[in-house]
Amino acid sequence: MDVLKRNNIKIFGRGEQALMFGHGFGCDQNMWRFITPAFQQQYKIVLFDHVGAGNSDLKAYDTDKYGSLQGYASDILEICNELDLQDVIFVGHSVSAMMGVLSAIEVPALFSKLVLIGPSPCYINDENYVGGFDRADVLSMLAYMEQDYVGWAETFAPLIMGQPDHPSLGEELAKSFCDTDPDIARHFAQVTFLSDNRQDLPKLQTETLIMQCAEDIIAPTEVGNYVHHAIRNSTLVQMEATGHCPNLSAPLETIAIIDDFLKV
Repeated sequence: MDVLKRNNIKIFGRGEQALMFGHGFGCDQNMWRFITPAFQQQYKIVLFDHVGAGNSDLKAYDTDKYGSLQGYASDILEICNELDLQDVIFVGHSVSAMMGVLSAIEVPALFSKLVLIGPSPCYINDENYVGGFDRADVLSMLAYMEQDYVGWAETFAPLIMGQPDHPSLGEELAKSFCDTDPDIARHFAQVTFLSDNRQDLPKLQTETLIMQCAEDIIAPTEVGNYVHHAIRNSTLVQMEATGHCPNLSAPLETIAIIDDFLKV
């Protein structure tokens, strides 16, 4: 299989070290367009679409392989192997953050640093753990997606974006959701929101930055604190940005925080 075609890989930049960006649910590599220009002089930028998203090869989508986040992590490792990347800095937004964590646990020598933007190891509240959602709420949301995917996208995208004063951002996210094959999106959502990677976090050895937004309904502040305490070699930065997608809503702050972390 042509890995480059499968994941619609794009490579640019003047640097030697790879800075690899993984997008979140219902999105594609275009979501990084405000971030990558700031780093392309110093790094080799590697962009990709998860299988089932963007311009990836939809024929490569397999419900068994992508029935867990590990399937997506294996793709990340295959991309790195195909491109012969070393000393990789992986920037993962939302669910891609956990994919990056799983990849770095499996092959720790491959990654030099991880940047996790709005990460969550588990979205469902559990005893003393605050994930942000009750299980019944997640099941209800998945049922809504099954019944009316477009209606779900138009309702939830603005809430996820968290930028009521900039409705165009919510509209862009809704369009991105709607551009995704509904069956694939529903399956990906089920895998994402029912995943639980809390036990994996202490296994991570890679130096990690956790970027936590305010008023994030997908990954509340309690989740960012949990991830920080669970990953030994981690730094937590509480952002001024609100919502779940600072790569779109607050690119300058996002760039500055990543740049500070990479300079250390």
